[in-house]
Amino acid sequence: MSALVSRLKSWEGLLFVLLVVIIGFCIDNSPVYLGVGNIVNLFQLEVEKIIVALTMTLLIINGEIDLSVASVMGLSACVVAWMFHHGVSMPVSVLVALASGAVAGMFNGFWVAYVGLPSLAVTLAGLIGYRGAARILVEDRSYGGYPQWFNAIGQHPQIGPLTVSIVVFVILFAVVAITLHWSGFGRLVYVIGNNMQAARFSGVRVKLVKMSLFTASGVVSALAGLLYAARLGAVRGDMAQGFELDVITMVLLGGVSIFGGSGNLAGVGLSILVILNLRNGMGLANITGNTQTSVIGALLIISVLAPNMVQTIRNKWKGRLT
Repeated sequence: MSALVSRLKSWEGLLFVLLVVIIGFCIDNSPVYLGVGNIVNLFQLEVEKIIVALTMTLLIINGEIDLSVASVMGLSACVVAWMFHHGVSMPVSVLVALASGAVAGMFNGFWVAYVGLPSLAVTLAGLIGYRGAARILVEDRSYGGYPQWFNAIGQHPQIGPLTVSIVVFVILFAVVAITLHWSGFGRLVYVIGNNMQAARFSGVRVKLVKMSLFTASGVVSALAGLLYAARLGAVRGDMAQGFELDVITMVLLGGVSIFGGSGNLAGVGLSILVILNLRNGMGLANITGNTQTSVIGALLIISVLAPNMVQTIRNKWKGRLT
């Protein structure tokens, strides 16, 4: 019983209570909320963001950040569109698009890990540069007409009521959870995020770990961009623009410290459920997209300030009790 009470007092416990309140509100205000179609739709409309949030979790725990993820999504989608409409087969186009994400991630990682530039500055430049490259490829046109098998990946259920995109998220969630919490690499991610200099003096290959994380972020962002293109069935140069706000909010609201070194995937999973259910509930209540964005922006502010405030209050109470 005491363990349960302790868990509820944690940040994850607060997120769980918030999730229950949101779900209760949604059930009370929409008779279709608990339908299988709505539950699947709840994930499907945001699945690309929650996929990218998984690798973003690893990066932020490591003490870094990647603001270019949405631009890499757009770039990979534009690469596959440009190549396919210039006569390249779709499978080859997909592989090249994934490779473009890997190159973008390695480029970010090189400047951060080996040159020592701040990831905030490097990936902000990437946000602009990769988006510019995407627009150069497709200009102001919209490319569609992809093979049916490609569109089906993001549009039609393939495994029961689930699309391939949702299945990809479930698999990646399991892989990232095992990597972060039950592997030696995951321990290195935490150690470097806590104290990079101490990790370096302890013999940890800091540069290699950071390069690996940024490369993984690029590949996963490219994959998410392809899934997004498959779901929409068309590609434009502004695809996924602004998605980085939602992705970072999901991670920080999950209790991952913006300064690195702390956080877990369970909190991020609860945060994802909170945001998805909140967006779904607002959508069912016919709340406009601009208002939804404002709410998510407010959550981002709360996710940065609230954990530190909670910790400060706890420390004061401990001081009084002792």
